[in-house]
Amino acid sequence: MRRHTSVLVIIAIIVGLLAYSFFNSRSLGSFGITVLSGLFQGMLLFLVASGMSIVFGLMDILNMAQGTYFMVGTYVAYDIQHAGGLIDLTASVPDPNLRFFIAVVGAILVGAGLGAILERGLLRPLYARPVFQLVLTFGVALVLTEIITLVWSTTPYSWTETFGVREGFFELFGQRFSTYRLFVVGMGFLLIISIALLLQRSRIGIIIRAGVEDSEMVESLGINVRAVFTLVFTLGCAVAALGGAVAAPFLGASTTIGSTFLLQAIAVVVLGGMGSYVGTAVGSIMVGLAIAVAQDAAIGTSFSILPSITPMLLLILILLVRPSGLFGSNR
Repeated sequence: MRRHTSVLVIIAIIVGLLAYSFFNSRSLGSFGITVLSGLFQGMLLFLVASGMSIVFGLMDILNMAQGTYFMVGTYVAYDIQHAGGLIDLTASVPDPNLRFFIAVVGAILVGAGLGAILERGLLRPLYARPVFQLVLTFGVALVLTEIITLVWSTTPYSWTETFGVREGFFELFGQRFSTYRLFVVGMGFLLIISIALLLQRSRIGIIIRAGVEDSEMVESLGINVRAVFTLVFTLGCAVAALGGAVAAPFLGASTTIGSTFLLQAIAVVVLGGMGSYVGTAVGSIMVGLAIAVAQDAAIGTSFSILPSITPMLLLILILLVRPSGLFGSNR
């Protein structure tokens, strides 16, 4: 019954957002831009929130540094792609398409490495102390931000290097749409399916879920549960860095981008249901669409703050109907 209520709430909100956007739009093209923009922002949110949701759902750790890993991904990808950075590959890898692929892989590896260091070196002794975990991960976020400031300064970087997918456009309803936005949306949906299959259908997913339920039993079978938990945490951080890498061509790199996405990701995780992967996926799409509709509605008005507060307004609305979130359970 609770799931049925959640489904009805989801349908009502999404249909309401699409209906408002359709009647408020000046043309079908404007409506299409709003929808694509919403899906694009929703997928970027999912790349941050999914890692946070997975780690909390399986390890009961709320990683407050998740947004910072997203920010690290933007800087690493920017640095590899452009000339004059710490890792200048423009001479050795002149093809910008191949260099972007290397930039994304590099961001994932850096995010995974930093995640493994955080879990093994700092978080492992604090598994039974959740308040200390929050303080620690928040402190790590501050330290990483200061390191990034020291290396790249506080000056925002705008992405100037072009490559195939980013240059492409397609037309629909008389409007031009960026192929790269469609690429990010497609990659987001592919990641939603891939992680779900990993957790539900693969052997490692079974081991992860069994280790959460009864770690002693799993260890008696000769499986290193702590190594499995390190893998889960590393995966969550790597996904966030991946999100930063694919967001960089549109958003650039700045020291404020991490905190912005962290707040939105927390809203997504809570309204979707703490620890619910399905809730995080659905919540990301809902919040992304809501932000895009709010941005369109705020054009030409004095309510420029509306898009930034929309995630929290949607969170309040959901919690009034479902206090535990859309797919959450009382924990």
